[in-house]
Amino acid sequence: MRGIISHGAYLPHRRLDRSTIAAVAGTGGGKGTRTVASYDEDTTTLGVEAARRALAATDVRPEALWFSTVEPAYVDKTNATTVHAALRLPADVIAADFGGAVRSATAALRSALAGGPTTLVVSSGIRTGLPGSSDEAQGGDAGAALLVGDDTAGPVLAELIGSGTATDEFLDRWRTPGDVRSKQWEEKFGETKYLPLAKAAVAAALADAGIDADRVDHLVVASTHARAAKAAVRKLGVDGAKVADDLSSSVGNPGAAQLGMLLSAALDAASPGQVILVLSLADGADALVLRTTDALASHRTLAPVADQVGAGAPVAYGKFLAWRGQLTPEPPRRPEPARPSASAAGRSEDWKFAFVGSRDRSSGALHLPPRRVSREGGAIDDMEPAPMADVEGTIVTYTIDKLVYSPSPPVVFAMVDFDGGGRAPVELTDIDPADARIGGRVAMTFRRLFTADGIHNYFWKARPVGDGVPADDTTTEA
Repeated sequence: MRGIISHGAYLPHRRLDRSTIAAVAGTGGGKGTRTVASYDEDTTTLGVEAARRALAATDVRPEALWFSTVEPAYVDKTNATTVHAALRLPADVIAADFGGAVRSATAALRSALAGGPTTLVVSSGIRTGLPGSSDEAQGGDAGAALLVGDDTAGPVLAELIGSGTATDEFLDRWRTPGDVRSKQWEEKFGETKYLPLAKAAVAAALADAGIDADRVDHLVVASTHARAAKAAVRKLGVDGAKVADDLSSSVGNPGAAQLGMLLSAALDAASPGQVILVLSLADGADALVLRTTDALASHRTLAPVADQVGAGAPVAYGKFLAWRGQLTPEPPRRPEPARPSASAAGRSEDWKFAFVGSRDRSSGALHLPPRRVSREGGAIDDMEPAPMADVEGTIVTYTIDKLVYSPSPPVVFAMVDFDGGGRAPVELTDIDPADARIGGRVAMTFRRLFTADGIHNYFWKARPVGDGVPADDTTTEA
């Protein structure tokens, strides 16, 4: 039996109210909200956060990692290796990119389901468009991760029982290299091309599974062509009550991550023994038929998609434009940072990418960042790795710095005491400065500090969790 062993999705903290767009852009907008990646997030960091959630819910470790996005942080360089480093996977776990088009994410999942090693399929998307455009309002940002393997590796939550595909060459949505926005041909044309492909792929998948459409309990449809997706739903013979919410009104369409995100949400809602039909429409049609197993009942899902949809905080449209590079506000009058050193990063890979400190074997003293000499007893080179990325902490004190360089000032720095020992200065993220509190609880999250000379400086920040415990406030402000 081969199928999905674990799953996870990540929705950024910020939400853009579509009704605020027209007042600034003069057009566009609409109802509902869309998720917005922060200034310190990119498709790589979104993928890391989704993957962390998928792996935290199981003891099974991947033997391969496929990463797919249409908006890569790097070209020429493999982005999957950064995800690999942040997850602290062994060197013999191959990491590779599936990129260039939305369908690449579906291809990565199909490749993993076809057989081979236990594979972590990670996808992410940061979708935007010109100010006031439909793509800007209807897009969304998200990450998704699906751990795929055989039941010999671990309990399978949903087994693959059928698949089908249909491919055709036609121009629907495109973007040339270097362009910041996608373009789309007339929607009616795309609908006429996608509909027969969808029917053919679904018919083949159901036949492969040996079931009829009335046996489907959950229908998941992912596509950047909303009109074609709605038309396909009406023509597939599946009861409309069984069609999963595409989250377009609350999250938006995150492109390559949409399939994984919606499948993760469907698994959150499914019960053992149910059939999930997944249809992806992107430069063709791909259909997968999955049957959930008894293992789903005892699976511990971290941060279900529905819970994340109901969380988050608003972001102003002007700040959204600045984060997207379409509005350039006055920066802090401080020198911009120099480019990060590749050699220095290579020497401290575990600390920089996986937030691993060192612990003195004799005294148990924890060092953040790692040290060769213990602060207790002075032992030299007698340390063991101390992974801290999944350890929460408490804010001891914090500073609001309005002078230091940041892509989105001001910066909130905090001194954090980690549970079980260890203290480190950490930048806070996903927080309004007025909401920072001593005693507040935080968790670590993988982010991008800045980009200089085309090099992304990735490291870990802390984000608020829970309500926190306000205490004696000794804040400083620069």
